[in-house]
Amino acid sequence: MSGPAPQRLLLPTPDGALLDVCVDGAPQQPALVLLPSSLRDSLDCDELAAQLAGAGWQVLRPQPRGMAGSRGPMQHLSLHLLAADVMAVLDALQIESAVLAGHAFGHFVARVAAMDHPQRVRGVALLAAAARLFPPGLTAALDLAADALQPEAARLQALRQAFFAPGSDARPWLQGWYPQWRTAYRAAGALPPKDQWWPHTAVPLLDLQAAQDPWRPAHTRDELRQALGDAVQVAVIEGASHALLPEQPAAVAAAVHHWARRL
Repeated sequence: MSGPAPQRLLLPTPDGALLDVCVDGAPQQPALVLLPSSLRDSLDCDELAAQLAGAGWQVLRPQPRGMAGSRGPMQHLSLHLLAADVMAVLDALQIESAVLAGHAFGHFVARVAAMDHPQRVRGVALLAAAARLFPPGLTAALDLAADALQPEAARLQALRQAFFAPGSDARPWLQGWYPQWRTAYRAAGALPPKDQWWPHTAVPLLDLQAAQDPWRPAHTRDELRQALGDAVQVAVIEGASHALLPEQPAAVAAAVHHWARRL
């Protein structure tokens, strides 16, 4: 399923940044903000956005600072600032509240946005969120996969190790990385520390996991629900790893839609 090309907007933030925002769906539809994973933009999520727009959502994809057409100050990034960027997009489009869906690192931003602005976040869908403490070696695989200067064969091996399930095509993710911002975004992900936001929520959460995700071992399936109780709904998608969105866009769209429409 492929819908019309998304509208592209360039929207300002209070500190002078300009955010490149893809918009799928009509303004009268309820808003859902899709936030991408570490060192990637969300331009490879056209199929997922089209599926969600077809299900009745206005899907907003603000590209992180420094990625796609987004630009602005890159010093002193934090999750609070990245969450404020999401609110700036809602403000510019005169949207009072939205569902947030964060893919991997994007769920850090979504969770902190819900903590900082609970009155504007109806709920957060965690898409392939890593375990609170994930296995060693995966961050190194991410860094290798993102580095275009490394041999293609090594990068593909890293992508298959850390991001793609057997049978999934990893080659499209040889493109679309922003390794020049690794230090800035890794520092941002630690501010505030995870202990300040991970075990708390003021909004409902969907913990949508990939069955073959090495960042989320099976024994951690219920760790968030054990911490936060009935605020969390857990669902697992087969045939996918940490990349999840390009691997199973229809299944992700269906799971997010069925959960979010009840909020």
